[in-house]
Amino acid sequence: MSADPTGTGAAGPDDVQPVGMQHKGLFGVSDTGDTSGFGGLVQAQPSAGEIVSTPEPLGEYFDEIVAALREAHGDEITRAVIVDRGELTIHIAPDRVADVCKTMRDDESLRFELCSSVSGVDYPDQRNRLHVTYHLTSMTYRRRVRLETAVGLDNPTVASVTAVYPTADWQEREAYDMFGVVFEGHPHLTRILMPDDWEGFPQRKDYPLGGIAVEYKGAHIPPPDERRAYK
Repeated sequence: MSADPTGTGAAGPDDVQPVGMQHKGLFGVSDTGDTSGFGGLVQAQPSAGEIVSTPEPLGEYFDEIVAALREAHGDEITRAVIVDRGELTIHIAPDRVADVCKTMRDDESLRFELCSSVSGVDYPDQRNRLHVTYHLTSMTYRRRVRLETAVGLDNPTVASVTAVYPTADWQEREAYDMFGVVFEGHPHLTRILMPDDWEGFPQRKDYPLGGIAVEYKGAHIPPPDERRAYK
């Protein structure tokens, strides 16, 4: 994420999608005669420079989660806190992800035992365009929360959470494979969908949609004792 010159930990326009612009329709479609219903979608987008955090108190159990997190790590740990459509998203710095996840799992007032998903998102208009989202579930309290962080192409590094949530292992590998996010501390960060020698990251928004020559260089299936071991 971008540096915070004020020292307040507030999110900047590079980190969080700020309010003003509107995208209409699926993939920007408009006036197509689409009868699927997707053409009528209108999604509000934040505008640069506007504060995007939801005013507190947040309601429901959201205030308890944010308060527990700030008590454990300080107020600056939450770069932005957003409630939208009844869902809580907490934006944090990429180098603090593992520490925050450990607190989310182990704190008695939180107990988010399950990381159900690690996903990548690409916002090409932002400087820190590569976002990583973590969907956490508390089986104890029947609660859900989303953590989100953002990095730029110059240093696309995020702390791995595999030591906290083993389920994140292959999910982080997929985010690396598709978006090029490097998860520091991952035990075996290699491609999982594309061949090892594939060039580029297919789910970045500037990746070509077609006309790509598919070529598996030196294709060879090794004997079982020489194959990559997943341990």
